[in-house]
Amino acid sequence: MKLRGGVAAVALAVVASILGGALPAQADYIRDGEYWLDQYGITEAWETTRGAGVTIAIIDTGIDSTHPDLRGAVSGGADFSGIGSSNGQTPVGTSDPNHGTMVASLAAGRGSAVDTGVIGVAPAAKLLSLSIGFGEGTTDSDDQVAEAVVWAVDHGADIINMSLTRNTLSWPESWDKAFLYAMDNDVVVIAAAGNRGSGTSTVGAPATMPGVLTVAGVDVNGKASLDASAQGITIGVSAPSEELLGSVPGGGTVGWSGTSGATPIVAGVVALVMAAHPELDAVNVINRVIATATPAGTQVPNAIYGYGLLDAAAAVSDTVESVDENPMGDLADWVRLYRRAQATATPTPTVPAIPTSSAVAAPPAATPRNPMGELYPTLTELRTVGLPLGIVLVFALVFGVSVLFAIRQVRTVRRRG
Repeated sequence: MKLRGGVAAVALAVVASILGGALPAQADYIRDGEYWLDQYGITEAWETTRGAGVTIAIIDTGIDSTHPDLRGAVSGGADFSGIGSSNGQTPVGTSDPNHGTMVASLAAGRGSAVDTGVIGVAPAAKLLSLSIGFGEGTTDSDDQVAEAVVWAVDHGADIINMSLTRNTLSWPESWDKAFLYAMDNDVVVIAAAGNRGSGTSTVGAPATMPGVLTVAGVDVNGKASLDASAQGITIGVSAPSEELLGSVPGGGTVGWSGTSGATPIVAGVVALVMAAHPELDAVNVINRVIATATPAGTQVPNAIYGYGLLDAAAAVSDTVESVDENPMGDLADWVRLYRRAQATATPTPTVPAIPTSSAVAAPPAATPRNPMGELYPTLTELRTVGLPLGIVLVFALVFGVSVLFAIRQVRTVRRRG
């Protein structure tokens, strides 16, 4: 399979500058524009830690480590596309080579100066740049992802950020082994839910995989994003996915949207939790993030917000009871239960994955918000599920009435006889 352009929900981003894609490097604009730092308790969490000693692997299009916002942040990397540099730090691909640098800046950007440039959620954390080709490269994209996951674990990653989607519920068996390897080695895997505006109405793999912390997106007011997010029962937590800022190769900054951006914000908070609580295993790190989220929606968890809105300060400082099982599920159990049955079924189809954000694409027309409430079925669901089900029920009702009528007729005849 080939991945298309980067992260899990193709960019719904608005370009800051059509000509150069860069915004003026003004501290007031860039730093003040990072609204999520204060609104989601990140600056408060910094009073405890900034993520030192934690390593985040960014599996994406590659990170430009020479960007002023990322100098000193990238500690290593590798290329799995066959078209990048050996250290993974040359942006690859023709669709959106900026994507990996943008994602990295939100996770662990350091800013170009004290009050200038994009600063990430965990500015003291280290990054690994693992470049893959979305729809490009010398090997199959599924294999690139699997190899990158294993490499990240072997080279010290504590967290793996995947701002990408296959746009299907299923995933290849090679991912079973790679992701289980990460989970068995206490690595937290975080994936983007995808974006409706990019055609991803429901989450796709790797966000559907048990054990993965799936991230949905919200707007600046903390409401579910219409375009820059998707729905699904595997969502763990929600974070900002609209009106984001990100660093791009060459030194610029752009405005963008998508769960590709929400995911590294969560990855940064996970790094803060790990730095503040080095005694915790991956399961309890994930549990701490979702247990301290601010509930949203009519029930918790739900397919819109998961367990709620990210709260970095609470995740770092609150008292949370320990757990023995990953609240996002157990991939080993899933493999044991379902792979044997799938062995005789149709093989997993090869379909390109798509990015979860981009700084150059205008958003497609949005699907209208369900006027009956966020957790009620959509019009599409009513057409594809409700209508056929309704027809079956009508036929069942008619059949039942006919049977009752026939029984009564028989009884009448018997009485007369």
